[in-house]
Parts: sequence; C-alpha cells; structure tokens
Amino acid sequence: MVFKKLKLPDVNLSEHDGIRYLHFGTPWVQGSMEIARPFDIELEYAQRMMGWLLFIDPLSESHLKTLHSMHLGLGAATLTKFCYKKLHMKTTTIELNPKVIAACRLWFKLPNDNDRLSVILGDAGEVAGHSHWSQQVDALHVDLYDEEAAAPVIEGVDFYKGCRSLLTERGVMVVNLFGRSVKFDQSFAKIVEAFGANAVCSFKPTREGNTVVVALRTPGLPQKELLAMRAQTIEEVWQLPAKKWLKVLSF
Repeated sequence: MVFKKLKLPDVNLSEHDGIRYLHFGTPWVQGSMEIARPFDIELEYAQRMMGWLLFIDPLSESHLKTLHSMHLGLGAATLTKFCYKKLHMKTTTIELNPKVIAACRLWFKLPNDNDRLSVILGDAGEVAGHSHWSQQVDALHVDLYDEEAAAPVIEGVDFYKGCRSLLTERGVMVVNLFGRSVKFDQSFAKIVEAFGANAVCSFKPTREGNTVVVALRTPGLPQKELLAMRAQTIEEVWQLPAKKWLKVLSF
C-alpha cells in the first residue's frame, strides 16, 4: 500500500453564476454546489460517481434506505449530502483535513452528525486497511486528491484490496481517476487485480478529464437490458442523467 505524506492545504472558495466552488489554495476545483439547490449534484463527474446505482438490486427507495454508503474524501460534501438527503442512506465519510470538514459545514450545507450521518476525521488508507468496517459498506466512493490534483494521494493494489474488504457481498466501489500525471491504464489494472476482471468497468472521461471506475465486490456485470431499466428508474426518481451514463459505460 502506498501512502503519500501530506501537508494539509488551506481551504478557500469562489463563486460564479450561482455556483460555489471549493479549492485547496489553488485554482483546481475540489468540489462545487449550486447555491439554490445545495443537495443536488452539479459536476458531471460527481454525477457519474453515483453510477453504482446501476448495479443495485433491487433498485428502490425503500431498499436504499437499508444500505450504507461510505465516502473516502469529503470534497465539497456533494456525494455525502446526496446519499444522506436524497437517498436516505446511512452515510459515513472519512476526511483527513479538519479544515475541509469545517468549510463544508460553513459554506456547503453539510448537516451535523446524527444517527444516520457521520463525518469522521481520519485517514482513508487506515480505514481501508482496518477490519472495523469490514463487509459493512454497500456503496464506497473513493475520491482522494490533494491541492495539486496531479494523481490520487493513495493508490495501490493493497489499498484497493482493502477497499474491497469494506464492501458487502453485493457492494460496489466507485473511484475518481483524474490528474495530469495519472496513468489510467496502470491505475485501472490495479483495481482489476484487486477486484477481478469481470468485476470492473468504467465510464469514458469527462471533458475535464475525470474517469469514474466501477468495481463490484462479487464479479458479474449485469446485462445491458437490465442496466437500461435501472437507468430509467434513476432518471425518474432521482433526476440523474443515467441514460447518458450508459452511452459512455465501457465493460
């Protein structure tokens, strides 16, 4: 497992045309929020991070309420808020930088902790390598970048194996791969080695260069007809562009 030592960056924000952006002291955007609709998902790659919904069976509001989402990296709390407020899931987020947590509570409408929501100050690598959360997570979001956004700050086969160990038997992981130095083929191969070839797929890169990878704890990707039915449900119930996801999903 590879851990990069981090000097925790400062946190600041900007606003433009009704959108509030989170930065780590650089122009790189670490997350965003539409001020008028703070619990919606504004960025395209963040919408695709919800692609794990395509692999949930049964896909229903009542079933999702019984599931547990975990987020390694808080960002602007977009995915944390959506899973908690829109999907009504038990939601746990691990964030290394206390300034990010404070910023999300002050500027990005992150609710306070309660019996369904826990935002924990901690190291994502340690969480993935610890047995405490073993087989307790149904949807795992991995989005770990520093202020330079050059490559994931934690990466490696052992790390992804640890992520897999967090998942329930039908659990799904989604990973954001982005950066000027990231080598997608190598990163993708590490995830495949950890999960298995028939357990991993990915969306094509967004215009900004984000590639979202999906990995299943239990190998076996659904038929496209079933994915199309689920995409219809996702659009009708949660207003996410799931039909467009299918056009850029590669097995």
